[in-house]
Amino acid sequence: MAGRRRECAVDRFDGPPIVWPDLPDKLRLRMSNETWHDLGPAETFKQRGLCEAGVGRLKLAITCKDGVFGAVSNVCNHAGGPLGQGRLDGEYLVCPWHNWKFHRRTGLGQPGNEAAAVPSHEVKVEHGRLLVRAEPASPRKQAPHVPHPLARPVARAGGPIRVAGISTTVMDRANPRYSTSEALLEVALACARDELGCETQLLRLSDLKFGACEGYYSKSAQACTWPCSITQFDPDDELTAVYEAFVHWADVVLVATPIRWGQASSLYFKMAERMNCVQNQITIRDRVLIRHKVAGFIITGGQDNIQGVAGQMLAFFSEIGFHLPQFPFVAHSRGWTAEDMEKNVAEVRQSEELREGARDLARRSATLARMLVDQATDEAKTARGGRKAHRLEVEKAQSDGVRRAIRRGQAVNCKLRVGRPG
Repeated sequence: MAGRRRECAVDRFDGPPIVWPDLPDKLRLRMSNETWHDLGPAETFKQRGLCEAGVGRLKLAITCKDGVFGAVSNVCNHAGGPLGQGRLDGEYLVCPWHNWKFHRRTGLGQPGNEAAAVPSHEVKVEHGRLLVRAEPASPRKQAPHVPHPLARPVARAGGPIRVAGISTTVMDRANPRYSTSEALLEVALACARDELGCETQLLRLSDLKFGACEGYYSKSAQACTWPCSITQFDPDDELTAVYEAFVHWADVVLVATPIRWGQASSLYFKMAERMNCVQNQITIRDRVLIRHKVAGFIITGGQDNIQGVAGQMLAFFSEIGFHLPQFPFVAHSRGWTAEDMEKNVAEVRQSEELREGARDLARRSATLARMLVDQATDEAKTARGGRKAHRLEVEKAQSDGVRRAIRRGQAVNCKLRVGRPG
């Protein structure tokens, strides 16, 4: 039982840390005097500088700098990133997922964030071998922080249907030009506001300062978080307004884009990449953030490929949870051979048919949104087989590991409380 007792008191690699704070003082003293564990040749760890090592199911980040060894938990406080796969910045370990820093020997957070800490472990070298104690020398500590406003539960507030317009055209607002896609979007929003009594807002991506997706998902599915890690770490990230509209505020989202070389605008794709954190919640948490919401699209340009642009937008927005109205987009194009863009602008300016088409898109979208809001119920979980959100094999393994760890910990804890010796 001694091995199991030790396991239930340390951090786990395959799930949240399981700690039993009510261990008797006598048992704690006994555990603190446990044998040292041999990790291997000290020279090997010295040459590596930073690597991962394990004692049973306990995973550690081992470092060596200027001949001095350090050992801390391999599990980052933020999202569970593997510290041993990161890098060293002076005396600090940098998590490879989101760049959180912890002292490589004490486990304390970087200066200014010492209230946070990962567990540290004693290490020593004997006869050329690196030895470590499994019982932490210092505990894990989470620094108190106020949750990001986007992290609040998703619940629709009462009131009229709310319509958010997203203009993705790239423009220097100091030297504005006429945008056909944005002009039709403004017509649609005016109809929603003045005719349908909706609340409306217009978000121009060219007015917002926001960074590109940093590809955290490429490191690990668990590294892509909600709210987006960029938004959490950068108070000046202005994509917060778009996240707020998509997830919390809007019932209808109308997205307008020009056609650029047969595709939607670069700002559209920059925004779409940052929406991976919304879709990823379905993949790793089975949590759908967007429900009972409608998306419609306005696509214009001097070049062709309207159907290709629309196809990508329809697939993307439906995949993150939006419903689509009948005839979900309106579009206009001069075609592949037309480079007379001044005529394209003139056509849109003068076309009452296109303006009426934009108005009717707003009507169809708002009507569907009202039906969805009025009939909204707590929905069952979406079947995941065959979808992008199909459960990841790594997620299965982690969940199974957590369940096994909890079962072992509960069994050991029960025996400890009834006084059965190891």
